[in-house]
Amino acid sequence: MAKLAKRVQKTREGIDPTKLVALPEAISLVKARAIAKFDETIEVAMNLGVDPRHADQMVRGVVNLPNGTGRDVRVAVFARGAKADEAKAAGADVVGAEDLVEIVQGGKIDFDRCIATPDMMPLVGRLGKVLGPRGMMPNPKVGTVTMDVAGAVKASKGGAVEFRVEKAGIVHAGIGKASFTASAIEENIRAFADAVIKAKPAGAKGNYVKRVAISSTMGPGVKVDPSSVTVA
Repeated sequence: MAKLAKRVQKTREGIDPTKLVALPEAISLVKARAIAKFDETIEVAMNLGVDPRHADQMVRGVVNLPNGTGRDVRVAVFARGAKADEAKAAGADVVGAEDLVEIVQGGKIDFDRCIATPDMMPLVGRLGKVLGPRGMMPNPKVGTVTMDVAGAVKASKGGAVEFRVEKAGIVHAGIGKASFTASAIEENIRAFADAVIKAKPAGAKGNYVKRVAISSTMGPGVKVDPSSVTVA
C-alpha cells in the first residue's frame, strides 16, 4: 500500500470515517484541516434516494446562498439590443448574440455561467454539445433563460448556485470558502440542503436524503448526520 504524504496524514487525524457527526462539528473539522496555501473551497455532497435515469426522479434547481460563494463568477449573456445593454449594466462579463455564438463554437469559453433571453435560444441551442457537458446550457427551470437578464446576472454574481443530480444519485456544490466563518458556512449549507429538499421529485420514494458529506478542496471528507442538516 502506498504511503500517505505527511500533509494528508495530518488532515485525516481525528476523523473517524465511519462516524456521523452533527453539522456544526463537521464544519469545525473541515475548517481546521483546510491548510493549503490557498483559500480552499468548502464543498457539500448529498446522496439522494433517486434514480436520475427516470425523468420523474430528476433533481435540478438553483439556490441563492445567503453568504455568497466567495468566488468571482464570470457571466456570459446571449442577448440583443436593450437586453444586451441591461446585461452590461448589471455587470455581465461577456455579452453578445451571433458573435458570441461563433466565439463559443470556436472553443473559447471565458465564463463560468451562461444566461440567455428566450428569443436567443434557437441560436444558443446550437451550442448544446459545447455548453451541455460543462453544465452551462441556459435553462428556464434554473432561471438562466429569462427576460430579466439584469436580475439573473446579479443573482449569479451574488452567490446563485445551480445543482443537478448525477447518475449515481449525488448532488454536490461548492458553497463557500474555508476563510468564511463557521456560521456563514452553516447557513450556506442549510440553504443548499433546503433547496435540494424542495426540489424532491414526485417519483422519489422512501428515504430521500440518504447521506451527506462535506470537505475542503484538499481535505478529507467528513460524514454528516443528515438529520442535523435538514433540521435547523
